[in-house]
Amino acid sequence: MLRFASPWFFLLLLLVPLIVWYRRRRHRPPTMASSALFPAAAVPASAALRLRPMVPALKYLVLVLMIVALARPQWGTERTEVQTEGINIVLALDLSESMAALDFKKEGRVVNRLEAVKGVVENFVAGRTGDRIGMVVFGTHAYTQLPLTRDYNTIVSMLERLKIGAAGKQTAIGDAIGISIKRLADIESKSNVIILLTDGQSNAGELSPETAGQIAKEKSVKIYTIGVGSRGKAPFLVNDPIFGQRYVYQRVSIDEETLKAIAEQTGGLYFRAENLEGLQEIYDTIDKLEKTEVKVDIFADYSEIYPWLLVPAVILLLVYVVLRNTRFLVVP
Repeated sequence: MLRFASPWFFLLLLLVPLIVWYRRRRHRPPTMASSALFPAAAVPASAALRLRPMVPALKYLVLVLMIVALARPQWGTERTEVQTEGINIVLALDLSESMAALDFKKEGRVVNRLEAVKGVVENFVAGRTGDRIGMVVFGTHAYTQLPLTRDYNTIVSMLERLKIGAAGKQTAIGDAIGISIKRLADIESKSNVIILLTDGQSNAGELSPETAGQIAKEKSVKIYTIGVGSRGKAPFLVNDPIFGQRYVYQRVSIDEETLKAIAEQTGGLYFRAENLEGLQEIYDTIDKLEKTEVKVDIFADYSEIYPWLLVPAVILLLVYVVLRNTRFLVVP
């Protein structure tokens, strides 16, 4: 890796073209009056005469080499070590049928809730450093989609494969929290967080949300809950055997009271997202609240290489002085 310890000296290079211009303007080539020079035109120029225009260029090359040497070029290696314990985060995502509601807009087009969530969660994952992130999905049942890992590329890949209804039609919020707590217990960490996103009410599963919230509190697991979706009725695209594809409006209600209680009980926060911008702001807020301290140590080993420029500059300067005072001597 090449670097310059004193790069400000490169500003001196701006003076070189000014010096060239000034000297050419000041020094005008002498003229010789002659009745005719045409007979001498056929005389071939000697090698020394052809090389003469290059002699003045030597002093400018010497100047450039010395300026670069003053910038102190260095060659070596630089190693960065990131030391962080990180925190454990489980993303619990609702895949129930209600996530198919078409009440979000993304880049000017209408998308369902799950597609909107995928993009925002992907940005959230990309912004983390050193944290272990796992994924739990739930519908009628809850299961681990991905255990805790720092392989963020795999997280994004698994996120893109999620499909509505893959875990059943209903919503088992309590079971989702329970499975998430189990995943957090796999690897010890100074901080354990669950980010639970749902658009409905808990109507399935063996564990109630209230009981799951109490277990999370006892195990010092913080839960951020997100209710996603517009209020009132939301449009769904259905396949009608008679009329084909058509939109129907259905009311989907979120149990905000339970979600608020779980968040408050565990030291987290409850958010409501009714559009893509609001959802992005929620994850940005959580990202700021759950920051990991990262300690960065930089180790550098560089050696000076300016002598490799300075020595040729001195040699070229000596050559220039010798040539200007011998073969290419200029008599005033």
